[in-house]
Amino acid sequence: MTVAHPVSRPPRGWNSWDSYGTTVTEAEVLANAHFLAEHLAPFGWDTVVIDIDWSDPSARSHGYNTAAPLVMDEHGRLLPDPGRFPSAADGAGFAPLAQEIHALGLRLGIHVMRGIPRRAVAANSPLLGSDLLAADIADPTNSCEWNPHMVGIDHTVPGAHAYYDSVLALYAGWGVDFLKVDDMLWPYQAAEIEAFAGAIERSGRPMQLSLSPGRDLSLTRLPHLREHATMWRICDDLWDRWEDIEANFARFARWAPHAGPDGWPDGDMLPLGRIGLRAERGEPRDDLLTPEERRTLMTLWVIARSPLMVGGDLPSSDPTTIALLQNPEVLAVHADSSGGREVFREDPLILWTAAGPDGAHYVAAFNVGDEELAVSLDSQGVGLPAALEGEVIELWSGESVPARPVAEQSDAARGVASGSSAIDVVIPRHGAVLLRHVG
Repeated sequence: MTVAHPVSRPPRGWNSWDSYGTTVTEAEVLANAHFLAEHLAPFGWDTVVIDIDWSDPSARSHGYNTAAPLVMDEHGRLLPDPGRFPSAADGAGFAPLAQEIHALGLRLGIHVMRGIPRRAVAANSPLLGSDLLAADIADPTNSCEWNPHMVGIDHTVPGAHAYYDSVLALYAGWGVDFLKVDDMLWPYQAAEIEAFAGAIERSGRPMQLSLSPGRDLSLTRLPHLREHATMWRICDDLWDRWEDIEANFARFARWAPHAGPDGWPDGDMLPLGRIGLRAERGEPRDDLLTPEERRTLMTLWVIARSPLMVGGDLPSSDPTTIALLQNPEVLAVHADSSGGREVFREDPLILWTAAGPDGAHYVAAFNVGDEELAVSLDSQGVGLPAALEGEVIELWSGESVPARPVAEQSDAARGVASGSSAIDVVIPRHGAVLLRHVG
């Protein structure tokens, strides 16, 4: 077991990718950090993640630059571009920014790619704490297919771990708390994962380890992932499209029963609010999801206990979107529930259940169809008692939902067994309700 985990609840925070792609600046990170601290930290959002290419002075929207002049020290370790991160000047790295974020009561996360920079290999940089040179450990046959900056590491070379050890020592010195490490899961990079997790442990600083990108990830990897990581993606990049959200229903149905302190399956960032300012995909926009689709996204991620990393630029996002992230009753499901799982799927209706503390029971009902859905849920069909005592509350609205005993089958409660209670809900197109019963 590494110091990367366990953590008692899924991580929550903000990530720069959906808004700024490769181009985020220190001022923008701090603006979002201050907003997070003031408006979302009281609700458990505590991590600020700087996504990819923070070392590239030539970073741009909509892609990566081949042969980018990445800022690098003499040992082949990437450093923040001081043009975009002025506090990183004179070799200070992210330490000053980490100090400011920690002073807000928040945690600092950064994105990194697996491997070693091509620039370090071309310069044959000497590895810190080793007689090896960068070219000695480089494995150009195992390079990222979508990012041109790095090549893999040949971990069969004795002492190759020195490079990751030096990199993680640097991050530990800066005060980094969270690492999103990319190009680890497609294809599955077991040796890289083990080497990176081992370097975190040897750094002496606890850091949560998040693995990406998650395309075609199999449950056969679960024991290895739990041994080495805090969280891992179960899908490719998710954007503000209904089809992206709907595709994750099946993935979460596989993965959510395995979520817990030993590791958190991750459905990717929440593309909510003002996104695309200088991003990889799309132009500046308020996300293209409907209000119902936003609620479905949040409800599914919460009951599946996926990490929650919102991607919108927080200061310029609509207050109604921010309010979605501030519902304490909904977020309690994310923090404290257990056993979340899909119990029924017959399109357009999908049902999930989970247990909560003090006898609470949660039910999420989703309508993935294109028309409004009125349905009577069988209380026993969602794991509730036949005779319901106590209120059923819809957590998004805070309103009580009527539940009525069914003495015999009738058209008024079609599908509800005799002796059960009928819970009547109306779910908008692409919408969701999240119910809590304590009895």
